[in-house]
Amino acid sequence: MSEPRISQRSYGRMPDGRPVIEYTLDNGLGLRLQAINLGGIVTALLVPDRQGRAANVVLGLPDLAAYLGPHPHLGTIVGRFANRIAAGRFELDGQAYQLALNDGQNSLHGGAQGFGRRFWSIYALPGEPGRIGIELRHVSAHGDEGYPGELRLAVRYELSTTANTWRIGYRAETDRPTVLNLSHHDYFNLAGEGSAMAHRLTLPASRYCPVDASLIPTGLAEVEGTPFDFRQPMPIGERIRDGHAQMLAARGYDHNWVLDRAQERDGLALAARLVHEASGRTMEVHTTEPGVQFYSGNFLDGSLLGSGGAAIRQGDGLCLETQHFPDSPNRPEFPSTVLRPGEVFRSVTEHRFGIA
Repeated sequence: MSEPRISQRSYGRMPDGRPVIEYTLDNGLGLRLQAINLGGIVTALLVPDRQGRAANVVLGLPDLAAYLGPHPHLGTIVGRFANRIAAGRFELDGQAYQLALNDGQNSLHGGAQGFGRRFWSIYALPGEPGRIGIELRHVSAHGDEGYPGELRLAVRYELSTTANTWRIGYRAETDRPTVLNLSHHDYFNLAGEGSAMAHRLTLPASRYCPVDASLIPTGLAEVEGTPFDFRQPMPIGERIRDGHAQMLAARGYDHNWVLDRAQERDGLALAARLVHEASGRTMEVHTTEPGVQFYSGNFLDGSLLGSGGAAIRQGDGLCLETQHFPDSPNRPEFPSTVLRPGEVFRSVTEHRFGIA
């Protein structure tokens, strides 16, 4: 054990000269998070195993130049609307909006210049008993990527100094009606390297959202009797090559699960539990959100080198994106993602690391 601390260093400069800063949060118990103000990207997250040996459990890239280039949202804040909106279109209060299209015929994660590619202000938070953290701030203009309303955002990354927990807190306000769905797009691998397909996953969800050929939800379905039933721990790779039509459509898992939400304190509920038996590392995800997108890294194709120097290949990491449901602005039966002036959007997700 050591004293909790926050440090910072230069990570380079944006093309226009603005400085990119990397903050390191060390909770003194073995959990260490590194993040930059480009996209709020978490560049590394070090977690101890059962022997106390730390490994980076998120996929990352070698340097700023790589993050400025094309990449599959590695470690980013995603928004204004996490996940997909069909045809990039929706209506709000009788007004039609057309968004930027960046995923075939759909809009994905806020468009080509979503929040994960934006420059954020970054600050160390004043020390508080039991936690250390940073805050990222960004103002998204009215019309940004086609979305209405000027949106003011603050996202906090906080580490507990009494347990190995990483807490993400989102806050946003708008000056006119808009839609909002924020999440974080980390690719987890509790082994620290290699394939994540042997990890055992639990998702406390009785229903999920089947998708069409462009991965837009078609409604809700029961997980019972399908490869989407993770209510009991299951190795991720065990059924990933199942001939189920939904697995073929997404080339694996890339679906939203509807959480059963056995509510805890502060409105949080368990969204997922991930276990890597060889290292003993475990991660529980708890959230105030109604859903979680489990993505098994199907489209990682080896074209990028990771921060450790190895090619990032299919299945090397998995995402557990806490969220409202995809295409919610076009699905009135789904929980609403509308944010209006005078309202404050708040959302919390915790990643609780432990040892099995």
